[in-house]
Amino acid sequence: MKLSRNTWIILLIVFNIAIDQITKLIVRAEVVPGSQTPIIGDIFTLHNVENSGAFLGMGSDFHPTLRLILLLILPTVVLGYVVYYIITNKSLDRYSLIGFCCIVGGGVANIYDRIVYGSVTDFFHIDLGGVFRTGIFNVADMSVMFGMGLLLFASFKSRKTNKITT
Repeated sequence: MKLSRNTWIILLIVFNIAIDQITKLIVRAEVVPGSQTPIIGDIFTLHNVENSGAFLGMGSDFHPTLRLILLLILPTVVLGYVVYYIITNKSLDRYSLIGFCCIVGGGVANIYDRIVYGSVTDFFHIDLGGVFRTGIFNVADMSVMFGMGLLLFASFKSRKTNKITT
C-alpha cells in the first residue's frame, strides 16, 4: 500500500509532536523540577525546567497580551501557512519537505505546551567546557533545529545542482 504525499506529511508532523510530548510526559513524571542529573558527566545533563518564554526564556517577562501574540498567535499563523505551503507546493525536494515537517511538528508541540501548561518543559543541556554551551532545550527544539539544518542543506544542494546545469 502506497501512502499519499499528504499522508506522509501528516505522519511526519504527528511523529515529531508525539516523540516530543512523550519525552516531556516522562520528564514531568520522573525528573524533580529544578534538578540537574548528569547523563554524561557535566557535558550532557537532564533537567526539568518550565520555560514561559521562547528560546532561552526570551519573552518570559513580556506583558501577558504581548506574550500571547508573540508566542501563541503569531507562531500558530506562521505554522499554519507553512503547512499550507508544503501541501500545495508539489515541487519541494525531499530534504526541504522533511525539514518543514520537522519545524512544524516541533513548533506545534511547543505551542501545545504553552496552551495546555502555560509554559514549555525543557530538559536537556549540553556544556562542552565553555567551548560550546546550549540553553536547556527539549525534543521539539531539536526537531526545529534539525528541520532548519535540512532546509539549509537543501538550499546548498539546490545551488550546487543549479551551478552544474548552467
